[in-house]
Amino acid sequence: MKAIAHIHTDFREKFGIPRQSMLVPELEAEVVFEAPYRNPEAVRGLEQFSHIWLLWEFSEHIREGWTATVQPPRLGGKKRMGVFATRSPFRPNPIGLSCVRLLEIRYTKDQGPKLLVAGADLLDHTPIYDIKPYLPLCDCRPEATEGYTRLTKTHRLQVVFPPELLARYPEEKRAAACGILEQDPRPTYFQAPDRLYGVSFAGFDIKFQVSGEVLTVSDVVPI
Repeated sequence: MKAIAHIHTDFREKFGIPRQSMLVPELEAEVVFEAPYRNPEAVRGLEQFSHIWLLWEFSEHIREGWTATVQPPRLGGKKRMGVFATRSPFRPNPIGLSCVRLLEIRYTKDQGPKLLVAGADLLDHTPIYDIKPYLPLCDCRPEATEGYTRLTKTHRLQVVFPPELLARYPEEKRAAACGILEQDPRPTYFQAPDRLYGVSFAGFDIKFQVSGEVLTVSDVVPI
């Protein structure tokens, strides 16, 4: 298979990326097609859909071999589950699947159509292998069961982001920055109340600590 596009996001490293797509709907990203696929005809009709599927590669998790079980972080990183019962990036084939909201198709002279999307959970420059429209008729199954994930639903932290620090971000990035922190980016299996953490997002390193269910930002440093 060949990558048809790459996505451009505000994440330069894996730490802090939401664990699933659409958990932080304010996150915006741009899908830029590779030269052979920049034909506007290839996206004809896509503007009629509000959401799309991205099939992509865990490009930072490629390794030789595979294991039948993995340790999902939300189970504390100690309990093992079958790899096909998880969304772990460590798979026989490093393929990811994300549902994102299609905000706009921008047509450019030099790079063809670009897709502006929201809610992406991808590292910057992740290769995209396919794009498909999301179809509510068959893709939305309200009767679906949650399996063990019903016990590990993502909780939200209360975020204290001092206005003078939040103001260092462009206004259009502030809601996304807060949304990332609300999702609690810390590893579940290692959470120390006195530890200073840092999340790199949109050109800044956000320094924070967590006490109970309250996350407090202490600094925002340009990268």
